[in-house]
Amino acid sequence: MNGVVEAANKNIKKILGMMVENHKKWHEKLPFALLGYRTTVRTSTRATPYILVYGTEVVIPAEVEVPSLRIIQEAELSDVEWIRSCYEQLALIDGKSMNTICHGQLYQNRMSRAFNKRVKPRQFAPGQLVLKKISPHQDEAKGKFSPNWKGPYMVHMVLIGGVLILAEMDGEIWPKQINLDAVKRYYI
Repeated sequence: MNGVVEAANKNIKKILGMMVENHKKWHEKLPFALLGYRTTVRTSTRATPYILVYGTEVVIPAEVEVPSLRIIQEAELSDVEWIRSCYEQLALIDGKSMNTICHGQLYQNRMSRAFNKRVKPRQFAPGQLVLKKISPHQDEAKGKFSPNWKGPYMVHMVLIGGVLILAEMDGEIWPKQINLDAVKRYYI
């Protein structure tokens, strides 16, 4: 979720950069930048963030000043017609949400296929030497200048699903399994 917020902030900052010169009085343009961001159709969902939250398209300030056909039509409805129109719009929200979810899933599948084309599978065999990655939360990680890899270790067994059982160089087998992503080949 944090990555989504960072991406949104980056886009809003880019919009503000196009609207403001020399970074002066950017706070005055922020509401307009946010409106632009919220009313722009996203590629991943084929919908605007506004319609995903509120279920209807936004009425921009220009439509209030110079009424559009949509505003005129809604203003001339009787209470009963207006309620029926709102009910129909609510019924459409479920359909729009389902379309957005389906499109988002298709988009994610396309992105993962494009990414996976570049991924080269790594094969390990018993007896090969590997280095194990030191993650930041482990005791071995002692600071900025400490090494990122530990080893070498010997691959004792390769299990299904990208799991390895490692052994120390003296032959002692590790009790914990390790994921394939946490090791790399060690070349002498």
